[in-house]
Amino acid sequence: MTQSLADMRRDYTRDGLSEAQAPTEPFTLFRQWFDDALHTEQLPVEPNAMTLATVDAEGRPHCRVLLLKGLDQLGFTFFSNYDSAKGEQLVARPYAAMTFFWPALERQVRIEGRVERVTADESDAYFQVRPLGSRLGAWASPQSRVIRDRTELEALLTETEQRFLDQAPHCPPHWGGYRLLPERIEFWQGRASRLHDRLNYRLQADGLWQRERLAP
Repeated sequence: MTQSLADMRRDYTRDGLSEAQAPTEPFTLFRQWFDDALHTEQLPVEPNAMTLATVDAEGRPHCRVLLLKGLDQLGFTFFSNYDSAKGEQLVARPYAAMTFFWPALERQVRIEGRVERVTADESDAYFQVRPLGSRLGAWASPQSRVIRDRTELEALLTETEQRFLDQAPHCPPHWGGYRLLPERIEFWQGRASRLHDRLNYRLQADGLWQRERLAP
């Protein structure tokens, strides 16, 4: 390594986040921040990329980067193979956490809550707008399973292409969407000297959101 990790640092001075800038519920602010990221972050960064953390039946955490594919007042939607490792973990413990990081804006959003599958109609609707290669891949790949080598995967894809040679691939029964129903959403805005702004929203029993400031 050409530079000591201990010496790597950056001061955040771009913006701040005050209570006056924040609405009473978090979805409006998330959409605003996401729109800012969409128009500010430089390619090839994907503004909808997020780290998804899950926990297995033994209590061990796992995380990976996925793409957000839907957002409404219910929650945040992503898609995957239901038989994958993350799918098995969500069956064992149907809770997860998401983290979005937009470095050009010096912003981070953390989301935690319960996860449920979306309806089959929602999964099929999204599946049909995916590129053909992605649809074929969803059928061909035994996600998270050990395979011999790349040749085996390519052979599975060839078999799938032949299967759907004369018809469009429909949504596999083992593939579909999940929606994270947020119970907590934290907005983090980098500030100078590590005195960052952190506004946290917690969902109350009455369905309203409580907003609070956290120390950095």
